Amino acid sequence: MGAWPVFRNFLFGLPAGIFFSTYVGTFAFVEGRSMQPTLNPDSENEDLVFLNRLVVRNRNIQRGDIVTFISPKYPHKIVIKRVIGLSGDVIHTLKYRDPILQVPDNYCWVEGDNPTLSLDSNSYGPIPLDTITAKATCILWPPSRWQSLNSFIPDSRISVESPSALAA
Repeated sequence: MGAWPVFRNFLFGLPAGIFFSTYVGTFAFVEGRSMQPTLNPDSENEDLVFLNRLVVRNRNIQRGDIVTFISPKYPHKIVIKRVIGLSGDVIHTLKYRDPILQVPDNYCWVEGDNPTLSLDSNSYGPIPLDTITAKATCILWPPSRWQSLNSFIPDSRISVESPSALAA
């Protein structure tokens, strides 16, 4: 194979790859234990997840989704947590300065599945929806853990109430 076909493939492939990873989705290894047992359950291996960017572009974020977002504490980092509450929801916080909080418009409340090892909304409050970069939709690696990631709120956190509960 000559140099021209290789260069041509690179010339067309690179923009397509950049477009795909920017607008459609990308892959990322999950570090840490804050999302255990859902992600990285054995601490020895990191899960590789697919991050769907189309869901975020369509603003289709739901309670229970696992999302990545720009960290409010460390803006150079992207972190991964579960959405516990959306705009207008009343949250019974775990260790936040306010024990009960109504999530403001265009914000959401996120928590790790392992609350003892998670730096999340209980530390820094609700996060702006605009900081969400993707939704984790499946585990791709290791092969033994290949699965879709279901959206759910852990039983221990089902405390989302209607806004009228705040007035009571």
